Amino acid sequence: MRPAVSTRAPATLSPGLYIVATPIGNLGDITLRAAEVLRACDGVACEDTRVTGKLMKHLGASKPLWRYDDHASDKDRARLVKSMHTRSVALVSDAGTPLVSDPGYRLVREARAAGIAIVTLPGPCAAVAGLTLSGLPNDKFLFAGFLPVKDKARADALRDLAAVPATLVFYETAPRLLKALAGIGDVLPGREVAVARELTKLHEECRTGFPQQLIAHYAAHPPKGEIVLLIGPPGDDAPNASDAEALLVEALETLKPSQAAAQVARATGLDRKDLYARALELKAG
Repeated sequence: MRPAVSTRAPATLSPGLYIVATPIGNLGDITLRAAEVLRACDGVACEDTRVTGKLMKHLGASKPLWRYDDHASDKDRARLVKSMHTRSVALVSDAGTPLVSDPGYRLVREARAAGIAIVTLPGPCAAVAGLTLSGLPNDKFLFAGFLPVKDKARADALRDLAAVPATLVFYETAPRLLKALAGIGDVLPGREVAVARELTKLHEECRTGFPQQLIAHYAAHPPKGEIVLLIGPPGDDAPNASDAEALLVEALETLKPSQAAAQVARATGLDRKDLYARALELKAG
């Protein structure tokens, strides 16, 4: 039996677990249904009580906030599941849809095993928002969480995914973006990449290009905020002469012909000698 959720804010909710998607930046993206549940539930399980506290204040709601994050113990989880037999518990992440790259799935598994009624309230998701902005093929996509931090592990992960016939979607942090782009350029040269950041916020941005092109931009303009990093599928976005020409023209604004050719060769996988010859032609006017 599913917990009852009306179209208007109920005085109480049936006991159970309510998986609630929350805004990823703009608080105006909270759904009416999510707001109803957060105002009516008996308590909220959240990653950071300070973050969720701000959302609850925005909604004019005051409920017990129970911390549930990567460091939650088995006892913490068991205590929450036990409470769901008699209380309505909302599960939220700091931003977006719970269980997408967070530990909530363990709580859902144990609640389901215990016969708890569970309902999900769909809403904002950074991975999907980034995909819609990127312009990359979206008929098939694979969300792969965060890329590994260490260079070798990152390269291995990218090689494992190289043949997947779909757009690859990752979460990334601003301080690690340049290394991630360099890794993509080494392992997947010629694949179009999109960097979507500050989604739904005032300075929302989605920039696309080849890895070296994006590295040049973000080296000069250090990024801020949370990032969705996307890689186009194999074969669909292979660089052509027009792509290479545009990259060479841009690179020649700051680099010598030999350096520009080397950079574009790394970005596209095209022959460096051919690119160098074309760079000399462009430089000569």
